[in-house]
Amino acid sequence: MNPSLPTEDALVIAAPDAEPDSIFWDRQCELLVVGVGAAGATTALTAHALGVDVLAVDRFGHGGASASSGGIVYAGGTRQQQASGIEDSPEEMFRYLKGETGDAVADDTLKRFCEESAGTLDWLESLGAEYRGDAHPPKTSYPKDGVYLYYSGNETIRPFSETATPAPRGHRTVDKGLSGRRLYAVLDKAMSDRHIPFLKQAAVRRLITDSHGAVIGAEVWQMPTAAAAGKWQRRLTRLVEPFNYMSPGLADWSRRRALALELKNAKPLRVRATRGVALTTGGFGYNRDMLSEHAPGYVKNLRLGPGSCDGSGIRLGQSVGAATRRMNKISAWRFYNPPNKLPRGIVVNQQGQRFCNEGAYGARIGVLIAEEQNDKAWLIIDRKLRKAALKEALFGGLWLFQWLPTLFVMLFARRAATPAKLAQKLGISVEPFCATVHRYNQAAQGEIEDELGKEADKMAALDEAPYFAIDISSHNPSFPAPVITLGGLQIDEHTGAVLHQNGKAIPGLYAAGRAAVGVASNFYVSGLSLADCFFSGRRIGNTLGQQVSELKKSA
Repeated sequence: MNPSLPTEDALVIAAPDAEPDSIFWDRQCELLVVGVGAAGATTALTAHALGVDVLAVDRFGHGGASASSGGIVYAGGTRQQQASGIEDSPEEMFRYLKGETGDAVADDTLKRFCEESAGTLDWLESLGAEYRGDAHPPKTSYPKDGVYLYYSGNETIRPFSETATPAPRGHRTVDKGLSGRRLYAVLDKAMSDRHIPFLKQAAVRRLITDSHGAVIGAEVWQMPTAAAAGKWQRRLTRLVEPFNYMSPGLADWSRRRALALELKNAKPLRVRATRGVALTTGGFGYNRDMLSEHAPGYVKNLRLGPGSCDGSGIRLGQSVGAATRRMNKISAWRFYNPPNKLPRGIVVNQQGQRFCNEGAYGARIGVLIAEEQNDKAWLIIDRKLRKAALKEALFGGLWLFQWLPTLFVMLFARRAATPAKLAQKLGISVEPFCATVHRYNQAAQGEIEDELGKEADKMAALDEAPYFAIDISSHNPSFPAPVITLGGLQIDEHTGAVLHQNGKAIPGLYAAGRAAVGVASNFYVSGLSLADCFFSGRRIGNTLGQQVSELKKSA
């Protein structure tokens, strides 16, 4: 890596104070949307439908993390559930999600999110997306092709199952493979069909404020898309995500090389936004400086998604005094289901003790390992579970990203003839570990209640030698735990307006998606972040639409 290459901070400059009439504006709109993934496209489409003049810009134009996602939307009380014979409601959804979201958002915001979730799916279908039910919804990290409704969180495990009636709420966009690309294509086409102006390879480097601190526009730097530099920048940014999974260093080089091309070749446009600027640029997983500051324990983790998650929107908001919240909140993904036999084993720490229900959603387990167990944990199985898991990995029709790492780590797992010898090989406390295995076997055989509330039909006695230990520490290079960031700009939960550090709304500035604090900013479950992108994007669009409507009425 060339240390002389620039970093992302070169893209954000503190905003100057000026009056609108004193600036030459190259373009004008009512709403400038900065970053066009699910949140940005939703903001633009909703506002445009309500009569707002919208201009959208994106530094890359690939769809961001939304396009590379699984295309899962979390929703309850939907037509798809009803068609599958599943009873659910926004009230049950709220009771479940309250345990996941904590105090990330107010209760009335969470209730609105749940009440509007079925309507969000209807809206997406009106644009061209498709969602289906499933008569036998599974619990898995990601369902097979042909399965489009599943348990995508912790709905079926205690204490969540005792708080709310379990229901599958992960609605996968109908498509082959990972469905995020299809979902973003629907949004992108909808913007094109409605002739919403969209500048790609265009980065906002500066918010422009007036003398009262209101955001009145932005300085947008766009690459010459048809020129060689623009084509190379486009290729380099598309390589970041595949490079990241092969070599994070190579991904960083590609991003910084693309940035160097931008700084040299992009040309500035000053855009006047008469009603506001919406920051919808995603999280900051690719910004090592921000991770080091807010969540240093996750800097070495594999980053999930494309290089567009560089924190640019958050930093733009901070440049005009915006407050941030929950910047230390990270989702670390430690999935080992499927194969569905593996969660029947036990997860232990360095003290040889269990600390979680092994059937919990992988992101919850990953955070517990990273933040409460000093990033050291092992999944313990015996011969019969390993045999069944290997069979499923090889012949169960799983996705490559599911079976390949699982197969690899199982083949190279530590093994021993007895639990005591396995503990010695791992360097963990022998007596507590053996006692843990004994109690678990008793619970699996129905002799006692499981100490962590795991149901007997989801357990298997560990009684067939040899015994195996799979290293599920998040920094295991053979089995990395990818991360996404959950914190962002603090907003008014009724309007989507960004709040200043003094607690007041910054006039003319809004934020949505992972650039802002939202429903998914505590614990993540599959589909919650995308659903929050749609919810928060529609909130901004409705806010601006109402403003424009009232202005027209008074004119």
